[in-house]
Amino acid sequence: MSGRQKTLLGLLAVLLVVLFVVAVGAGRDDRGDPGARHGLVDRLGALAGERAAVDPAGVDADCADGNGRLTFSGSCVLRVADPGGLRTLVLRSAARFTVVAPAPGDAEVTIRDEVEPASDGTGAVAKVAVDQATEVGLTCPGLGGCTVVVATS
Repeated sequence: MSGRQKTLLGLLAVLLVVLFVVAVGAGRDDRGDPGARHGLVDRLGALAGERAAVDPAGVDADCADGNGRLTFSGSCVLRVADPGGLRTLVLRSAARFTVVAPAPGDAEVTIRDEVEPASDGTGAVAKVAVDQATEVGLTCPGLGGCTVVVATS
């Protein structure tokens, strides 16, 4: 190794140490909010763009009311056609509902989420990752009926 290479390697090591010290020194003392995201992550996500939504025409169910509306009491099973890649199934409702879906890929995991309406009055929204033909279960709590819409965003 030549003298010039040793000097560059030494400068790189010093630079890494300085970056580490700055990163540790710039940290916060609070425990943070696990639900919050850093602004940089949001900006990078905006650059990459949103994942495409599942086409409502590719979703079928016995409780389908037409135009992507699902009206049911108790439970309903959605059959999502193969979207040809990773897509997001967006489900919206004015009331709370429960979603049960398999995780995308080869994972042998089932995801269950009880979706509550937002405090700002925009309703309940569930976003389910889908990468192949699959079935998604919906459950309506209580004795009343539910109306869920398969949305594009």
